[in-house]
Amino acid sequence: MITIKEAISKKELKTFVKFPFSLYKDSEYWVPPIIKQELETFNKDKNPIFKDADARFFLAYRGNEIVGRVAAIVNWLEVNKQQIKKMRFGWFDFIDDFEVSKALLEIVENIGKEHQLEYAEGPVGFSNLDKVGVMTEGFDSIAPMITWYNHPYYVNHYVEHGYEIEKQYSESKFPFENVKPEFFKKAQELIKRRYKLKALKFTKTEEVMPYADRMFDLFNKSYASLSSFVEITDIQKEYFKNKFISFVNPEYIKFVIDENDRLIGFAIVMPRFAEALQKAKGKLFPFGFRHILKAKKSSKDVIFYLIGIHPDYQNKGVHAVIFNEMYETFTKKGIKTCYRTPELEDNEAIHKIWKHFDPVVYKRRKTFRKDL
Repeated sequence: MITIKEAISKKELKTFVKFPFSLYKDSEYWVPPIIKQELETFNKDKNPIFKDADARFFLAYRGNEIVGRVAAIVNWLEVNKQQIKKMRFGWFDFIDDFEVSKALLEIVENIGKEHQLEYAEGPVGFSNLDKVGVMTEGFDSIAPMITWYNHPYYVNHYVEHGYEIEKQYSESKFPFENVKPEFFKKAQELIKRRYKLKALKFTKTEEVMPYADRMFDLFNKSYASLSSFVEITDIQKEYFKNKFISFVNPEYIKFVIDENDRLIGFAIVMPRFAEALQKAKGKLFPFGFRHILKAKKSSKDVIFYLIGIHPDYQNKGVHAVIFNEMYETFTKKGIKTCYRTPELEDNEAIHKIWKHFDPVVYKRRKTFRKDL
């Protein structure tokens, strides 16, 4: 018999966060989160997303043994402002037992029905800056820190419980030697002259901060047309600045401005922290910080986390300016491999940007939905 209990106290939420540590203890590809950061994500007093969203966290037990977990999420910006009556769920992990996954999904579905929502979709987070999708291909490669890893059997559970594919994502990579400057070197000079643009270079994190709010505004504008988009509110900006920018080498943040100092393009690239996080084992102390700082300084692999171009400048080649800046930085750093985060497979614009680098898809993931 499966019993579902809601995780409410700090101790229960910590149990919720730590469940995958046992589920994936024998996996060489799973990357553990930093426990402290996960707990802050779920803390209503620290994460401003809770001003616009509700979330409840559930654990599945068989006797005294924890056998699964799920977060049930309602993003009210999405429901009320966009009129998308979606019940979100994420952080969905379970042993290979249909009874367990069914019990957890039924909790999600019942909450959705209580709020008169139309369908459930997952796995997703609170917003576009959270992890997304159950992995369907690429189980034999290590997961980046910004994605979920899962056992292959997960997909069978979605299908068994009547869920259908909603969105499809791919993750690709390419060796840095594939980047040929002739594809963008001359073009970016022409584009900068034609549109009176300037690329900004940073060496210190504090130099980035005056532009960070504008970056999130541009993120909202450049991603607004995507089917999965939920805007980042003003109150969330400060939270995300503190959460993400400290992980990024300032040299890996590229902004493009026009003659009026208006931000019209940006890219954020992160060092690959996966192996460092495996060594940290979910803890920053006593040695986790050391592994992460070492990766930040010396990793030869990078992940393209975000790239955005103002709608007025899309299809005008502004990405060539960004790529030129990245090329110069990566050449100095001796970068070997470039990875890309999950991208919607129907996002043709982003695929065109990367085509000259001959990327290879090495992971695929999907979200699943069920009408309520």
